[in-house]
Amino acid sequence: MKRLLELVRRNWLFFLAATIAALALRFFFVFRFPHVAGDSLIYGDIAKHWLTQGMYALTDGAMVRPTLIRLPGYPAFLAAVFAIFGREHYTAVMIVQTLIDTNTCLVCAAVALELMNERAAKATYLLAALCPFTASYAAAPLTETLAIWFAAHALYYGVRGIKSLREPQAQLWPWLPAGLWTAAGILIRPDGMLMLGALGLGLLVLLVRSGDRRKVVLAGAVLVAASLIPLAPWAARNWHTFHVFQPLAPRYANDPGEFVPHGFNHWIKTWMVDYVSVEEVYWPVSGQSIDFELIPERAFDSYEEYDRTQDIVVEYNQQRYLDTDLDAQFEQLAAERINHNPFRYYVWLPTLRIIDMWLRPRTELLPIETRWWEFSHHPEESIFALLWAGLNVFYIAAALRGWLTWRLGAAGAVLVAFILLRSCFLGSLENPEPRYVLECFPALLALGGGAFARRAAGDRT
Repeated sequence: MKRLLELVRRNWLFFLAATIAALALRFFFVFRFPHVAGDSLIYGDIAKHWLTQGMYALTDGAMVRPTLIRLPGYPAFLAAVFAIFGREHYTAVMIVQTLIDTNTCLVCAAVALELMNERAAKATYLLAALCPFTASYAAAPLTETLAIWFAAHALYYGVRGIKSLREPQAQLWPWLPAGLWTAAGILIRPDGMLMLGALGLGLLVLLVRSGDRRKVVLAGAVLVAASLIPLAPWAARNWHTFHVFQPLAPRYANDPGEFVPHGFNHWIKTWMVDYVSVEEVYWPVSGQSIDFELIPERAFDSYEEYDRTQDIVVEYNQQRYLDTDLDAQFEQLAAERINHNPFRYYVWLPTLRIIDMWLRPRTELLPIETRWWEFSHHPEESIFALLWAGLNVFYIAAALRGWLTWRLGAAGAVLVAFILLRSCFLGSLENPEPRYVLECFPALLALGGGAFARRAAGDRT
């Protein structure tokens, strides 16, 4: 970080103004559009019991029971904030997240400085400071702010590590913090494991090209050990408490023995492509009724399938919970739809889900209708959503231009690999939530800064 600190010292007025703008934007979201609901309360409940009773547990009616549905990273963060500022003090959580997210902007600039030059670093810092999509999540007690922060640090040390391995006197030390920051990201969200894959691909490129393969292998060993060893206490706790091997968290956030509606999830995955259906169909199950009219036409391949699906939905709405019989009926529908068109299920729909997560307006935390394209119902909100979508496209276009402008080698390949790996993984999920791609934004912002800079004599990448 010495190079960045020197850059900040020489351009202190620019960085001061950008930092004030970053804080102002984030505090605006915190005090104008705070979002405490759903997962926030689950994390908070775990943190409360952990802090007061020493149990990693959830409230279940009148009882408190141990759980493993969430990794311990974010509950630990909440517990620390609650211990200092008061139990369930979510405003304090959001203020701390504001400071963390502002620091993330600086780390993104450090990545750009390592990859490109000072002008790119300054542009990256400004892009990050004014990015409303990451800033808005500082106002939500959810994992996103910390996950983005950890990803930015892991990328920074990974880039430094790859650059070091290309030098005559290669050093292995950057791979230790790269692994530890990766481990921190995994302990926040299980998909943080994808960072390990991206850094590993960068090392693989070096292994093919490098003359000193021994040090590349040693760097990989340090990275893997530092990333995975911190998971051991969590895995041991789960084995001791539940007698299951669970080093991460279950895909469907279920404790051992809880029913998981795999058939329903399988069926959803045969037609789901957009976030609006997540809110209207996926989330209500179980507990709320499904409005059959909101299920899109692509969910049916024939009139006969339409009628069968309607009958199943009507039966579900009568009891408002999924039992094994209903789940089996959804599973049968899913199997038939996959057999009818495998390409759609394995290629086309995942691609559409990826596109939706990257391009839709990121207004889910704002009082904007999810069906933003229905202009006749809410014209002002629709116009705002289009402007928001345009700003999102601007950030993506800047990153693409930055990538095409600079030849970044193996270090830059890590950033691109992380974006691609994470996108492909998210496309395989049935619930395309736009927030899931925000962990890619440190890479996106660093590349975006390159769109506003040119290689100068003496620049090294």
